[in-house]
Amino acid sequence: MTVELGSFTFECGETVPELEVAYETYGEFDGNNAVLVCHALTGSQHVASGAREAEGTAGQARAWWDDVVGPGKAIDTNEYYVVCANVPGSCYGTTGPASEGPDGDPWGTDFPAVTVGDWTRAQRQLLDELGVGRLHAVVGGSVGGMNALDWAKRYPDDVRRVVAVATAARLDAQCLGLDAIARRAITTDPDWQNGDYYDGDGPTDGLALARQIGHLMYLSKDSMERKFGRRSAGRESARDRFPSDPAGGFFPYREVESYLDYNASQFTDRFDANSYLYLTRAMDDYDLANGYESDADALAAFTGETLVMSFTGDWHFTVEQSHALEAAFEDADIPVTHRVVDSDHGHDAFLVEPENVGPPLRSFLADGVSTDGGHAPVHNSLFPG
Repeated sequence: MTVELGSFTFECGETVPELEVAYETYGEFDGNNAVLVCHALTGSQHVASGAREAEGTAGQARAWWDDVVGPGKAIDTNEYYVVCANVPGSCYGTTGPASEGPDGDPWGTDFPAVTVGDWTRAQRQLLDELGVGRLHAVVGGSVGGMNALDWAKRYPDDVRRVVAVATAARLDAQCLGLDAIARRAITTDPDWQNGDYYDGDGPTDGLALARQIGHLMYLSKDSMERKFGRRSAGRESARDRFPSDPAGGFFPYREVESYLDYNASQFTDRFDANSYLYLTRAMDDYDLANGYESDADALAAFTGETLVMSFTGDWHFTVEQSHALEAAFEDADIPVTHRVVDSDHGHDAFLVEPENVGPPLRSFLADGVSTDGGHAPVHNSLFPG
């Protein structure tokens, strides 16, 4: 489903004449049970099965949290009215670089710069259209967790509970650097053509490399060693994604290379290169404390409760960064609980370990930070992976 929100001015000061937002809903709204789910970087509005299949989507874009959202699941659609919206700048139905601009051609890089704050404001306008006022909860993982934190900062009276999963108040320097290299892989592809590639094949090699860099950020050393080791994929395996130097034929094409090449090819079939540029910049730019003295000051007006979840094998958004988030909520006198999941899956754990994500999420949505009917926070509980 899509809704037209009319003229929308981005935080950069530029305006689009019509912002269209693609969204899906699950369950029935009773006036008090709305849960907004914020998707990760390249996800979509199609968070779970049961809604109309998202046209032209595949991979992560298809029911990307289906083990967590649905009837009888952690975010129980028999109990909650779940809304998930594709963010501005993406390519799954919400207005972005690939959308038609005022001149009838795709916007390309003429599309305004996008921030996480723009995502939050667009979601607020969508919810207004749906008749949803105060949310029971906002839930997000990865950069979607930043989106959830922005709700606590920007609309502190509009949400009772915030769930920030595998996220942080801001990216660290290593992740900023890796994202910069990924973007350069796209913009140095000759087929990028300064973003005006929509009448041709586009920068598929650059986007594939960017995705491979990103994918490595989502995995842990232990999970990669267990899954691939140094095993060869076989000399007969095709290496048609990227050229190799002549001497390379002497050496094995390893399983890890084959895996990255396959996933990159799948990704380039479903995602827009300009959108990847826009969304990674939005993630890189986000800083919870922007405009305030500290993270705690940014959160001070929030009157609800918070669940922070982190994973021991995640080096993209670390346990330490979640500890810092927890401390910020504590400093602002906001009830908070931090669940640390013992996992070696890396950043992807929040997507692939529903058995560990689901129970604390279900409990928090029902009871907040309380475990005994009170409001005492429970800190740093360890869930085995």
